[in-house]
Amino acid sequence: MKTTRIMIVAVGGQGNILAAKLLGEAALMRGLDVRMSEFHGMAQRGGVVESMILLGDGDGYCIADGEADILLGFEPVETIRAAKKCSSNTLVITNTAPVFPFTVALGHAVYPDIPQALQTLASRVGGLTALDANSLARRAGTVQSLNVVMLGALAASARLPEIGKELLERAIREKMKPAVMDINLRALELGFEAVQKGVRGNSACAAD
Repeated sequence: MKTTRIMIVAVGGQGNILAAKLLGEAALMRGLDVRMSEFHGMAQRGGVVESMILLGDGDGYCIADGEADILLGFEPVETIRAAKKCSSNTLVITNTAPVFPFTVALGHAVYPDIPQALQTLASRVGGLTALDANSLARRAGTVQSLNVVMLGALAASARLPEIGKELLERAIREKMKPAVMDINLRALELGFEAVQKGVRGNSACAAD
C-alpha cells in the first residue's frame, strides 16, 4: 500500500494521543503497516501536541513539510500553524472551537480571525472540512470525546477508505473502558453524520 501520511494536531488535554492510538489500532485490524510518532509541548499547560501516523509502505516516522495527506486539527489555531505540512492535495479536517491561551486571556495577545484564516487555508489545500466538534462532543455526553468526533469526521471522508467507521467502532469497543465506551461510540457517529450531511468541501464551514 502506498504510504498515507496523517498528522493530528491539538493542545494538551484534547485527546490527541488517544485518537492516534485508536486510528492505529483500526489500521492494524485492517492489516496495514502502522508507524507513529508523537511530540508533546508542555501538554499539561495547553501546549501543542502533535501525532504523526504513517500507514502503508515505508520506513520513516515523520512527516516533512508539504507531505501530509491528511491534517486533523482539534484546535483551529493549531490547524493553521500546521499548514506548512500541507500541499494542494491535503485534506484538512478541523475543529472550529477555540482554546484561548492564557496570553489572550491576559490581553497580551490577540486570537486570530479563524473564519478568515480557514478560508485562506481552504484555498491552498485539496479540501477542508470545519466543524464544531466541541458541540457535537457535548451532545454525545462529554466535551472530552471531541477527539472521537474528529475520528468520525475522518471516517466519513473519502480519503481513507481502508479504515471505515466500523473498524473505529471495533477499536473503541476493544480499547476503551466500558464507562466511556457508549459516549465515544455516539461521538464517533455524530462526527461521521456531520460530514455525511454535507459538512465538507473546499471551504470553511461549521456543524452544530
